[in-house]
Amino acid sequence: MELGMVGLGRMGGNMAQRLLNGSHRVVGYDPSERALQSLVEQGGTGASSLGELVETLAPPRATWVMVPSGEPTEKTIAMLAEPMSPGDTIIDGGNSNYKDSARRAAELRQRDLNFLDAGTSGGI
Repeated sequence: MELGMVGLGRMGGNMAQRLLNGSHRVVGYDPSERALQSLVEQGGTGASSLGELVETLAPPRATWVMVPSGEPTEKTIAMLAEPMSPGDTIIDGGNSNYKDSARRAAELRQRDLNFLDAGTSGGI
């Protein structure tokens, strides 16, 4: 399996590590150079932008967003969706309000993008 992980902090970084330990391919993006370097040291592929992350993944792409809920998630999903293609999937793991998730799903569906709200809390 191949997955794009956006947000390599405590939770996203640990999820990426477990995926790598399970022999999955992980392409990650985080604004922190330290977080990207940690992913690369563990065997993952670092991307310097969301566009590069999308370009590096083979279609149909699956991306998991692990950033704080609210405005950070809103901006990240909007920017991530831009370079994606019909049939690609965005998974929001950041405990978003269900009303925001329903709105995002409807907006992304208009572009034939799949959306899954999979709020994750309490650690990996």
